[in-house]
Order: sequence, then C-alpha cells, then structure tokens
Amino acid sequence: MIALTLQALIPVVLLIGLGIAVKRWVIHGESFWSGAESLGYRVLLPALFLHGLATADTHDLPVGPLTAVLVASTVLVAALVVALRPLMRLPGDGFTSVFQGSIRFNNYIGVTIASGLYGTRGVAMAAVCNAAIVPTVNVLCVLVFARFGGAGLSLKGVARQLVTNPLILACAAGGLLQALDLGLPPGIEPALRSLGSASMPLGLLCIGAALRFGHVRAWTGPILTSSAMKFALMPAVTFLLAQPFGLGASALLVAVLFQALPTASSSYLMARQLGGDAPMMAGITATQTLMGVVTIPFVAALVPL
Repeated sequence: MIALTLQALIPVVLLIGLGIAVKRWVIHGESFWSGAESLGYRVLLPALFLHGLATADTHDLPVGPLTAVLVASTVLVAALVVALRPLMRLPGDGFTSVFQGSIRFNNYIGVTIASGLYGTRGVAMAAVCNAAIVPTVNVLCVLVFARFGGAGLSLKGVARQLVTNPLILACAAGGLLQALDLGLPPGIEPALRSLGSASMPLGLLCIGAALRFGHVRAWTGPILTSSAMKFALMPAVTFLLAQPFGLGASALLVAVLFQALPTASSSYLMARQLGGDAPMMAGITATQTLMGVVTIPFVAALVPL
C-alpha cells in the first residue's frame, strides 16, 4: 500500500515542482497561466469525469449505499467547517480556500490507488465515488463562494454557476449515459479519454506556477485546519456512517480512502474563477499532496477489514 501510494503521489509532486520551474524560468506571462487554468476547469476536467462515469462497469457494486455514505459524510464535514468559521479569523476569500481544502479530493490519486488495489473493480468503484462526491462538493463550494468569495455572486449568479458548472454537467451527463447503458461512441470515447488524461498535468503545473513560498508561514493555520478536516475528520466520519450500510471490505476501504485524499488541482482553478484566495489554495493543495504520502497509508492501515 505504501509503495502504491508513493507511486501515485510522487509524479504529482514532481509536476507541481515543474510548474514552479516553468513559471520562473520559461513562461512568465500571467495570460498563459490564466488561459491554461480556464482550459483545465472548463474542458479537460469535465472530459475526465464524463469519460470515467460513462464507461465504468458498476455491476455488482453497492452503488446506492456507497453514494449515500459519501454524500452524507461530505455534507456533514462541510457544515462543521462553516460552523467553525468564526474561530478561524480569516477573510472570506481565505475561508473559501480552507473550505475547499477540507472537502475536495484528488480523484487522480484515488483512481490510481483503487485500480492498484482491486483492478477493474477498483476503477468502477472509483467512478461511483466520483459520481457521488464531485457534484456534492461543487454545489457546496459554489454556495460557499457565493457567501464568502470575492466574486460577489447573487442568488441568480449562484443558480447560473450551478447549472453551468462544467464539472457538475459532466458528472450529470456521464451518470445519465451510465444509467441508460449507452456508453460513448467509438470516435468520441478516445477523444474524451485523451482530454481527460491531460487534465492532471496541466492542473498541477498551474498549481506550481501559483505557489508563493514567501507567504507559507502566513498559511500555517489554514493549512493545518484544512488538513485536520481532510485527513482525520472526513475519513473518520465516512467510516462511522458506513457501518449501518454494511459495505463490503473493498467498498468500505475505497470510500474511506477517497475521503482521505489530498485536495485537488480543481480547487485552485475554482478559486481563480470565483474570487477565492488562489495562492493560499495552491499552498494548501501542494502541502496536502506531500502530507498524503504519509496520511493515506496510515488511514488505510486503520480501516478494519
């Protein structure tokens, strides 16, 4: 498990480092990075989610119970983070970064670990996890950005963000294709697969480009708070909520591991798009990715199977 986790996380860390180097020595212009961020958020990540959900084999999986556990645990932890906001003493845009760092997850790492543990069955379980958590997380994050972000979203703006959010739309489309057992046309499937595979490296390069190490000390509190929520509280709540549903050993482990993953590159992209503290978000993402090398195997070892 430790070797598999390292295999999944080391390339992520290296790509973040490459982003730092490219921004410093090769491509300095902010216009390039802004365009790359938009491309990842609006095209590449949606392609990844749509392809994964539409092509997953979910037969013989506890789709309903697994979905219920993941949605409930995400909502409960999100509500607690909002309730604790007055104690954090952060400006609104900074709080959005802590919120995202507490509930978002890096699905690339999750799919890698799940497939390494359980093969094609693991890939299918990962697709169910994505279908459950991605829309839930994005709806919650849009609501938090509307309340605390710098974009100043109105009620109409919130509704527009929800119905036009590319990640939510991609999950809805992929889930519909899965439910109708339609799959993807032969010409479309490889194109979406290629676009989706490009989303991780581009997103991680953008995170590296946004890092500002001179301000890391100022982010210590937000990083520790979001990491405690993500690596300790979220998997614990998920495990406890799963007990009444009687999930099998493999589904239980995958569910807990998905809720113990470091936050995703899409957190930074959303912060840039909706008025959050993007540099802080990049710092949280990079730090959690490094921490995940230790915390993910530790959480897995604690799950009784």
